[in-house]
Amino acid sequence: MRPNEVLREYFGYDEFREGQAEIIEALGAGAGAGRDAFGVMPTGAGKSLCYQIPALLLPGVTLVITPLISLMRDQVLALCAHGIPAAFINSTLTEAQMNRAMANARQGRYKLIYIAPERLLTPAMTELTRCLNISLIAVDEAHCISQWGQDFRPSYMDIPKFVEALPVRPPIAAFTATATPRVRADILETLALKNPLVKVAGFDRPNLYFEVQSPKDKYAALKRWLKENESGIVYCSTRKEVESVAARLQAEGYSAARYHAGLPDGERSGAQDDFLYDRVKLIVATNAFGMGIDKSNVRFVIHYNMPQNVGSYYQEAGRAGRDGLPSDCILN
Repeated sequence: MRPNEVLREYFGYDEFREGQAEIIEALGAGAGAGRDAFGVMPTGAGKSLCYQIPALLLPGVTLVITPLISLMRDQVLALCAHGIPAAFINSTLTEAQMNRAMANARQGRYKLIYIAPERLLTPAMTELTRCLNISLIAVDEAHCISQWGQDFRPSYMDIPKFVEALPVRPPIAAFTATATPRVRADILETLALKNPLVKVAGFDRPNLYFEVQSPKDKYAALKRWLKENESGIVYCSTRKEVESVAARLQAEGYSAARYHAGLPDGERSGAQDDFLYDRVKLIVATNAFGMGIDKSNVRFVIHYNMPQNVGSYYQEAGRAGRDGLPSDCILN
């Protein structure tokens, strides 16, 4: 099959978005297939298809390295629903589930395996890689490997060691939504990408409307906005503000959940699932919420307080309108 045929048959889209086709061809479909690639593509640009489609075109298995447990679960469920065999390996699995996933992987039953970076150098993974025909390694949230990035994850430094220990080095694809030139250079050097196709997609998303407001009463302004909208995210700068805004909305009958790092894991994951599956319309959250969240029908993102910086604002606001429909990004 050709990439556009895979796109249509498995994912239901008629056309590629900017940058997708070039990366897919470099990794697994074009005359120069087998080349490394590095994509800097904004939230909602479809980075996951850039490795999922090559995974279906290549003969072996694709390893997707990501720190996002929620993304692993959601993408594996979506892939399996499309008839694509996939699995994840992370700390949420029981011992029995882990053993089953490992056994299925050894038997070549998966086209994609999602794995947390902390597990790359474990004895179990080292043993498993001897049995796998790895056709592609995709590094998601690649900015986490850079010490110059705000989300540096030391476990990402295990990726080069993991690749060096493989019997055969497969093509490597790295993806991130935002990265400064310094972070980009650090990613390329640390991952030792070889003659990579580097694609920096345009950051203009015409379906998003941006507005800066300065209301005297932020909560009243927020309520006026909610009357006209459906699913949305309200970002607050502190846990205390999240608690206050969420409680007021709930007391007035709004379908709202709260999310911040101070909540128990079960409550956080429950709130996230309720929002993703439209059991609640609003989620009030700190910046702990959002990385890896794939919800298409977010019609607005409201920043109740100033975000940390411009890069954070763009990434958070970019969670609106991933389906391409008109959506609003409001900074209060």
